[in-house]
Amino acid sequence: MTARSMFVARTRMAADRSQLRAWHMSPGALERLLPGWNRAQILERPPVLVEGSQVVLSVPIGPFRVRWVARHEGIENPDGFRDIQQRGPFGTWIHEHRFLPADRGESILEDRIVWELPFGALGRLAGGSRVQTQLERMFRHRHAVLAADLESHRRFNRKLDIAVSGASGLVGSTLVAALSAGGHRVRSIVRRPSGRADEILWDPVAGRIDGASLEGVDAVVNLAGENIAGGRWTAERKARIRASRVDGTALIARTLAGLDRRPEVLVTASAVGYYGDRGAEKLDETSRPGAGFLAGTCVDWEAATAAARTAGIRVVQLRIGIVLTPGGGVLARSLPLFGLGLGGALGSGAQYMSWIAREDLIGVLLRALADVNLDGPVNAVAPASVTNREFTRVLARVLRRPAVLPAPAPALRLAL
Repeated sequence: MTARSMFVARTRMAADRSQLRAWHMSPGALERLLPGWNRAQILERPPVLVEGSQVVLSVPIGPFRVRWVARHEGIENPDGFRDIQQRGPFGTWIHEHRFLPADRGESILEDRIVWELPFGALGRLAGGSRVQTQLERMFRHRHAVLAADLESHRRFNRKLDIAVSGASGLVGSTLVAALSAGGHRVRSIVRRPSGRADEILWDPVAGRIDGASLEGVDAVVNLAGENIAGGRWTAERKARIRASRVDGTALIARTLAGLDRRPEVLVTASAVGYYGDRGAEKLDETSRPGAGFLAGTCVDWEAATAAARTAGIRVVQLRIGIVLTPGGGVLARSLPLFGLGLGGALGSGAQYMSWIAREDLIGVLLRALADVNLDGPVNAVAPASVTNREFTRVLARVLRRPAVLPAPAPALRLAL
């Protein structure tokens, strides 16, 4: 008697089978398919999938991390391929990626997994239902991400050569994966060279950048900037926050303006801090800037793109809200406390939070690159802001935990 189980997920995709297969074979596909909440880490993966190539992951199992090695088989088959566990947490794991025909130029993605926990039927009894629930959750996410990526990349009329600063950050790393999965060439603008051919060296503090390597790129995305939540706002740190945004953006804009073969578009981060603290006032891109350090920084940050615009480059300034993902940032820091029932509003909780899910922000960035009608400031936020009190209440309800311990305003001021 076997304790093996089967899981199947099927979704109709707005792409033909060859496009579906090409996406799965691309360098960024694995990163796109791993949900932020499961905290899996890619330790090794081949630059190109070939018969017998392997991917190595580190996956959390309770308080421990386990090394998971999977081998690729059937790579040359146009109808799909398999991942077979060589070492890992399962007794058996065979994952078939199937690309099935459909009408109207579309296709069916079918993920079929045969799995078995260790210790046979006893293992299945102990953890089988939990595995099934996690698979359902994971593949809903994976299929939704893939469908959104395919839709976003249909806006591009060709594959682009794109340079990205801040490429290792919370948003930048996901953007690089999404662009790579779409077949675009992506080069990271980095401070420390590693010898890789896909890197462009810069030193924004010293005002230096390898302009020759930017010659002929189609687009630049500028996401670099000091983390504003990384420590107390001393005078020195505020100066670094401002300089990393304003001076770095100005350096990129000046350099692009001086190229013989300029990019078509510069997409640069800004923030909803542009508007300052305006309470319940409804704001859009035509609203005046606010007051205070963040607002002033954002005004100068956006103005730093002037050289690029004067040179005829389309410039999109994304006023980004609080980026939410369980893989990092505000939400990742909040989840452990809320999970223990220790969450609560910040101060009065009356302050408004303009937020955006990381996957939605990736969609906005792809749209900004592809859509020539997007120009100037764009609010990259969900349609409706919420107060911190509302955010706290919803997060606690989703996690099924109480949230009755507010953080006193004086303590927050002291800390920040």
